[in-house]
Amino acid sequence: MTETVAGTDWRAWQESWDRQQEWYMPDREERLRVMLDMVEAVVGPEPRVLDLACGTGSITDRLLTRFPRATSTGVDLDPALLAIAEGYFAGDERVRFVPADLKDPQWTSALPYDSYDAVLTATALHWLHNEPLTTLYGQLAGLVRDGGVFMNADRMKDEATPRINEAESAHRHAQMERGRAAGALDWADWWALAAKDPVLAGPTAKRYEIYGEHADGATPSAEWHARTLREAGFAEARTVWGSPSDALVLAVK
Repeated sequence: MTETVAGTDWRAWQESWDRQQEWYMPDREERLRVMLDMVEAVVGPEPRVLDLACGTGSITDRLLTRFPRATSTGVDLDPALLAIAEGYFAGDERVRFVPADLKDPQWTSALPYDSYDAVLTATALHWLHNEPLTTLYGQLAGLVRDGGVFMNADRMKDEATPRINEAESAHRHAQMERGRAAGALDWADWWALAAKDPVLAGPTAKRYEIYGEHADGATPSAEWHARTLREAGFAEARTVWGSPSDALVLAVK
């Protein structure tokens, strides 16, 4: 784990990350609310959760606020985001964080549990291309207990609707530019601030060594995700929430 530093305002960094993400996704809270609705509906209010590619722990934060008896294991490779997560949740025995590369075939061996009631992820797996994502889905089918759930909320592009896609993208980017003019931080702005912070500068430099500016992944359709999850061993999978550009796909083991 990254050593936490007394006096660092981890809550401010957590909230800053949330605001930056909301600039890209104004409906971010809505998708996370539906995600937790479905956790409660399928596995109940005391789940053991794997927060996959957890970043600063945004899902875990909302999970524990809504379900105080839940537990969470956060997994990520980004040392800067993990530093924020570990600082923010320091002392909370319901939470553990594990640094791991999801493309490493042995990444699941670092987890504290062999199975989970729910594996949850949002706005992260588009960093993977389809082949490693298919492999990951097979691994997750082995981690989710029978009757448990996996949910992925992310950009999911339908290539069959190019005119709709173009119109949606233009509208979304116009909204983003208005937000930027009002002072919103984008991805590059946020990381520039992190690089100047005396505590996060080192972890931020390391994360750029790992990822560069941004990983080159893919955004397949929700139908592709659902089909691939069923082929990986989940009994059912379909979209349970959607926006003009994004979707939340739920799979039940």
